[in-house]
Amino acid sequence: MSQTATETRVDTRHTAFGPEVYELGRLGSSHGRSVGDVSPKKDGPEEHQSVDSKGGDVTPPPNAHGEVERWNYPKGNMGRLAFCFVSFIIAGMNDAAVGLTDEQLETYYNLSYTIVSLIFLTPFAGYSVAAFTNARIHQKFGQRGVAIMAPICHITTYIILALHPPYPVLVIANTISGFGNGLTDACFCAWIGAMDKANTIQGFLHSFYSVGALISPLIATSMVVKAELPWYNYYYFMVGMSVIELVGLTITFWQKTGAVYRAEHAHEDQEGGVGTRAALKSKVTWLCSLFFFAYMGVEVGLGGWIVTFMLRVRKASAYASGISATGFWAGQALGRAGLGFVTERYGERLCITIYLAFCIALQLLFWLIPQFVVSAIAVAFLGFFLGPMFPGAVMMTAKLLPKHIHVSAIGFAMAIGGTGGTVFPFIIGAIATSKGVAVLQPIILALIAVVAIVWLCFPRIKKRD
Repeated sequence: MSQTATETRVDTRHTAFGPEVYELGRLGSSHGRSVGDVSPKKDGPEEHQSVDSKGGDVTPPPNAHGEVERWNYPKGNMGRLAFCFVSFIIAGMNDAAVGLTDEQLETYYNLSYTIVSLIFLTPFAGYSVAAFTNARIHQKFGQRGVAIMAPICHITTYIILALHPPYPVLVIANTISGFGNGLTDACFCAWIGAMDKANTIQGFLHSFYSVGALISPLIATSMVVKAELPWYNYYYFMVGMSVIELVGLTITFWQKTGAVYRAEHAHEDQEGGVGTRAALKSKVTWLCSLFFFAYMGVEVGLGGWIVTFMLRVRKASAYASGISATGFWAGQALGRAGLGFVTERYGERLCITIYLAFCIALQLLFWLIPQFVVSAIAVAFLGFFLGPMFPGAVMMTAKLLPKHIHVSAIGFAMAIGGTGGTVFPFIIGAIATSKGVAVLQPIILALIAVVAIVWLCFPRIKKRD
């Protein structure tokens, strides 16, 4: 047996790292490295290992040669990543459009804001179903199954919305898109989390979500305001985008069948349900879930209410208020793409702690200095430092958990996070109806504080002796 082959399974009772080894498997490793050498950089501050729930063997690599996947290896990964980025653009456009069309929905269906706001809540139901079925879908259909099912969910939802049915049907349709987004979030984040330079690639992946949220207002405003088209015409455009997503993901992930997935995870001898149960028993899964719950409350709550706050509290023009929202999403996209390199170099724990300190300071500036220019600048930089925290938390979770429960754990955490992204905008709107939109500020500050507290509760990753 070759040296590489013998190094891919190491019993923790005999390893030099001691009995409490954190197994990283293929996370953070570079092409051609043995499993024992798993840190992103040898001279970095943290050299990571991950451990399974039973202190078991080191996770073997995804292929027979013991090599870690990269953005351009094996063949086909570049195309897969490109269409993963497209999928996240669509998710960002979907989420941003819900807030943009609220006013049109109130007028079109002659409903109160509170009733219309129910559309924020229903995607959570789809996310929840995805959280508990993701592992089973991977076992049976592999990544190919997700690559086909998720775009079909998007296409189905957007066709229904484009047909502008009765409002209850509209609300239910958003559950379908929530299911599709839940599948892709868990699948793509878990897959990329096992790559070399995963932090950097995760940053780019999530920056494309921000790009989608950034361009969505521009497209929707051009269609609804400038061209004076009905609100539902926007969803014809989304149907077209989702067809491209379906074709691209199906072609690039066609070889990633259930048999391939089971072969890569054969050593774990796990069924999908067992993986889900193991994920739910882990403290890390619940910490990640709470982190995402508060984080997405900040992200969606702030992103959805900036324009109204600037109009009513800072007395800005409609154009200037819209620009401030653009600045927030642009800052988030730049932060995720740019600071991913920094997080890769210095480690998630240190970097996210620093990002959180900046976020608290910027939120206080945004709240306490009643000038539009200061608020607009603060909100853009707030987006910049908020952005990389989500992919960084995904990576920390992946490093702390064994590979066979990544899909289940990350999928569940994102479903809980989706709850925060739906519940808190609704709560802000309900309180703002009676107290005014200025309540946005203390709520956002409190949520950032919760994110910081949860982050400090994450267990440390063991260093080598």
